[in-house]
Amino acid sequence: MELIQSFSVDHTRIVPGIFTSRVDTLGEWKVTTYDIRLKRPNKEPVVDPAAMHTLEHIIATVLRNDPDWKDEVVYWGPMGCLTGFYLILKGSRAPEDLYGIVLRAFKSVEDAQEVPGATAVNCGNYLMHNLEMAKWYAREFASYLEANAGNRAIFEYPGTQRLVTEDGQHFFDS
Repeated sequence: MELIQSFSVDHTRIVPGIFTSRVDTLGEWKVTTYDIRLKRPNKEPVVDPAAMHTLEHIIATVLRNDPDWKDEVVYWGPMGCLTGFYLILKGSRAPEDLYGIVLRAFKSVEDAQEVPGATAVNCGNYLMHNLEMAKWYAREFASYLEANAGNRAIFEYPGTQRLVTEDGQHFFDS
């Protein structure tokens, strides 16, 4: 089997940021998956699962209620590796175009007094939330985005070229 696109990115070189992961055409619709990366893979501790769950609830609620973005949001959810989130939007925008909404969404976590949808009726694991830790991670990421707003590296996956030999060995540029 071929590696899927998200596994073909050199994770040893990814920094936190906002990246285009893939663009798909589904009939007449174009849908783009964005990688909202909070942590450097395999170099930093991952986001605490309860805090990640809380960030998922709060930011999904913010995005789906934002008057300028709610009609474009298809999905917001955590990566299995707990280093970031996937945001899927209708259409295709440059990652820089998402900077404002992503920054606002993470800053909004600070004002949350409760976790939306954190009840047994609304959530499959309503006891696994940590609002205070979610606020800490959100502040950390928002500060990082602000400090690196002019840094192209937070919007572009690190370039990698892979030489594949006839016997299937992979070599990476570094």
